[in-house]
Amino acid sequence: MFFSFDGIDGSGKSTQMSRFVAWLEQQGHDVVVCRDPGSTPLGESLRELLLHRHELALSARAEMHVYMAARAQLVDEVIRPALEAGRTVVSDRYLLANVVYQGHAGGIEPAEVWRIGRFTVGGVLPDVNIVLDVPPETAAERLRRDETREPDRMERRGEEFCRQLRAGYLAEAAADPRHVVLVDATRGVEEIEADVRRVAQRVIDSAAEVRGT
Repeated sequence: MFFSFDGIDGSGKSTQMSRFVAWLEQQGHDVVVCRDPGSTPLGESLRELLLHRHELALSARAEMHVYMAARAQLVDEVIRPALEAGRTVVSDRYLLANVVYQGHAGGIEPAEVWRIGRFTVGGVLPDVNIVLDVPPETAAERLRRDETREPDRMERRGEEFCRQLRAGYLAEAAADPRHVVLVDATRGVEEIEADVRRVAQRVIDSAAEVRGT
């Protein structure tokens, strides 16, 4: 099984992913955790370029293709082998993030990003994308509280960009509610965690039914 977590920065992905992975392991899953971009030598190098090399200008199209290159390596080196071995993969972001960041908010037709992305990953897509949904104002306030955190390239683009991101996630969830599931992340950590588990349990139960047929 393959789960991805997504949402605007400040939505609480790190906290919920950590709790979710611990829960999966308690259920007996052999879990592989990764981040996109990242989790391979190539991916980590490209992550540094994409998020922290502020002096380098990147158009939305160039940015999208760099993300795709990192993801292709992630799939070939980490995700596909893990799934073929029967392990459970949990990724911090995946293709949906490109669709929203460079598509809905970046000006590229989202359908085109999906088309390129599906070729890039060779059909390896999450069973479900869990999107932690918060208003941009809430996310921004959470990020401001962490005075030690240096904003990355995406976070520097401001609140209007963030509003476009959220609108993109909402649009993708409306278009494919089976694979893009919104979780209200404005509530307490435990409430959010419970909803995440409910979403995941449906996937787990469905996989068990398939194995039983």
